[in-house]
Amino acid sequence: MNSIWHISQFDLTLRILTAAAMGGLIGFEREWSNHAAGLRTHILVCVGAAAIMLLSIYGFGEFAVEPNVRMDPARLAAQVISGIGFLGAGAIIRTGSTISGLTTAASIWVVAAIGLCVGAGFYYCAALATVLVFLSLFALNKWERHLMRNRRHQEVVIKVYDRPGVMGKISTVFGEQGIQIVTVKMKSEEPHHSPDGDVPVMELKFNVKTTHSEKLMRAIQTITALSAEEIISLEASPWKLPGNLEPGRAPTV
Repeated sequence: MNSIWHISQFDLTLRILTAAAMGGLIGFEREWSNHAAGLRTHILVCVGAAAIMLLSIYGFGEFAVEPNVRMDPARLAAQVISGIGFLGAGAIIRTGSTISGLTTAASIWVVAAIGLCVGAGFYYCAALATVLVFLSLFALNKWERHLMRNRRHQEVVIKVYDRPGVMGKISTVFGEQGIQIVTVKMKSEEPHHSPDGDVPVMELKFNVKTTHSEKLMRAIQTITALSAEEIISLEASPWKLPGNLEPGRAPTV
C-alpha cells in the first residue's frame, strides 16, 4: 500500500540498523572512557527510541483511513524525551562534593533524540548530530583537558580533631608540594566521644589549585600519614580515604 502511513520492511530494517550503528558509535566512546553507560546502553536507547518513533508514525496506519481518526505521529515519541530522564538520572553519581556522570546522562538523552530522528527518516539530522556528539565527547574532551589543566580547582575535605596546630600542619604539606590554597572553609562537627571525654571535631574544606595531580596525590599521602589522633578522614576526588576512623588507627592510601 502506497501511503505516508505505511513503511516497507526494508526501510524499517534500515532505520533500526542505522539507529543501532549511530547509538553504538557514541556508546563506544563512553565504553572506551570506562563510563557506566557504555556501548550496549546507548545502542538499546537509540534502537528503542527509533522503534517508538516508527510505531508512533506507522504502527496505527490502518486507522488513518477512518473518517473520525486524527493521527498524531509525535504523541508516543514525545514520551521518550521525558522518559529517558530516568536513565540519565541513574548515570549521575555524587561522591562527596564531586558529581560525575553528567556528560554520560546528556549523551543518553541525545542518543534518544538521534533514535527519534532515524525512526522518522530524518537521516541527515541524525548523522550530523552523531558526528557532532562524537567529536564533542572524544576530541573536545582532550582539548578541554589540555586547555583547563592549569585552571581547575580541586576540593579536598578533611575531618580532623580540633587540636592546636593541625590546620597549620596540613597547610604546610600543601605548601611543600607547591599547591596553592584558594579558600578554606571550616565547620564544626559532632564531637567524638572517648573515655577521656568529648573531643571536638572540625571539617576543613580546602579549595586548592595545582597543575600536577601527582603533587596532590603526594600531599594526600603525607596528610593521611599524620597521626590518627589528628586526622579522621580525607576525601578528594577520585580518592576517599577512609571514613570514621577510630583513634589509634592510621589512615592509609
